[in-house]
Parts: sequence; C-alpha cells; structure tokens
Amino acid sequence: MEAVKDITETAAVDLGDLLDAGDDAVVILEAGDTRLVAHRAVLADRSPVFAAMFAHDTLEASSGAVRIADVGGPVLRQLVSYLYTLRAPQRPGAAPQLLAAADKYGVSRLKAECERQVAAQLTVETAAAAAVLAVRHSCSDLRRAAIEFIKARTHEVMATQGWADAMLHQPKDLIEVSRLLYDPPPQSRSLSAEERARRLVQAAEERAVGELRALIAAGADVGARGGQVAAALLVAGADRGATTGRGETPLDLARLRNQRRLVEMLS
Repeated sequence: MEAVKDITETAAVDLGDLLDAGDDAVVILEAGDTRLVAHRAVLADRSPVFAAMFAHDTLEASSGAVRIADVGGPVLRQLVSYLYTLRAPQRPGAAPQLLAAADKYGVSRLKAECERQVAAQLTVETAAAAAVLAVRHSCSDLRRAAIEFIKARTHEVMATQGWADAMLHQPKDLIEVSRLLYDPPPQSRSLSAEERARRLVQAAEERAVGELRALIAAGADVGARGGQVAAALLVAGADRGATTGRGETPLDLARLRNQRRLVEMLS
C-alpha cells in the first residue's frame, strides 16, 4: 500500500504531458557550474516558491533561467531529484545544505526529512552547527534535539571547533542557541542593571556558564568591568561585538588592560 501511495503522489504531475511539453515548458536551473533542465510544471507543483515565480511576470519566468544562490551543484541535483521522485536522498552529510535549500523553496516534506537526518547524526563536533541551523530555519524538532544534546554535554560541545566556527560566522544565531540552553529565571529579569553587572562579574570569575547565560538573556552589560567577563562570554557563546554603554567591545577592554591571551582569543 505504501508503494502505491508513493506512485500516486509521484504521478501528481501528468508524465504524459511532460513528454509532449515544448521548449517553453522547461527551465534551466543554475548553481555554480551546474546547469540542470527541469519542467516548470514539476517545479511549480512541488514548490510554492517556484509556483509563485512562474505565475508572475518575473525575470525567471520570462528568461527561462533560474539562478539558485547559496546552493552548490550537488545539492541542487538532490533537490531537483526529490521534486521529481518525492524520495529524499539518504546522504546525511549533505542534509544540512539540502535542508536550507528545501526551506528556501518551501519543500516542507524534504525539509522535515533532512531535519530528521541531521538530528540522527548529532555529535559533539556538529551539535553547534545543527542548533544554529535549526534556529535559522525554524526547525522545532531539530532545535529541541540539538539543545537537549548540548545540555547533556555543554562543556564538551563548547570546546569544539564547531562551536568556535559558529561563534565566528553565526554569532547572532549562537546567542539565540545560548538563550535556549538556559532559560533565565524570572528573578534574573527583575534585577537592576547594577546588580546584573555585579553578578555577571562574579559568574565570570567562577566560570558559572549557566548563570552567565541567564544574566546575558536578562540583559546584563556584557562588557562590564573588565576582560574576565569577556573571556567567560566566549565560553557562554555571546557576541564578540557586544558593547558597553561607552561603545567598548570585550576586545577593547582586553587591550586596555593589556590582557594578551584574551586579546588573542577575541581577535
């Protein structure tokens, strides 16, 4: 019965009509050096984004060419393959990139399958990237799985190159991940700015990562009172570009106090 269901769904676009389609019924998809020819009817039937693109007077509709930005050739091939077959490729290594492409073009079933694949392959090294991916593309199931995974191995994950890369390239998304890791208690939100700053310094000195996350989420000044806070913020995943009320970043504070090791960490 499942096989019959797959065949029925795959045949939603009349294959006979596709065989008789003329040149104006196809479109060229381009990603990097990859160029694929696909039927407009298939793309529009499987993707609401492609459907809207071809239904209106757009450059893509008139030229018959669609440039797929931020997608590599292999990922484009997998996306188009899914649009024709409705079968997700079983290549977990490509799942993050394919998930992003599926989200961009509104292919919800493929996105959900890629989400499942990424969650099933979580490791200490990949957890940060998976959590950032989930936040960026609103993947609730993957977000939940990644956050639970990181909570159980917080220090291990934060010591990885994967966490460092996320901090460097996706700092805003990583701040959201950090907030999800530790939901600040109500009393943290009600503290005065001065008390939050005082507790932030204390938590930094004690390397109390959980408390740091709570205070950051509650609005504590992340540049407060010196470089030791800035160092702790790196562990907590805060934005290196965060500033004090005077516009000083953690790096500025570290340089001011001639804390060379911290300068190297923040540079």
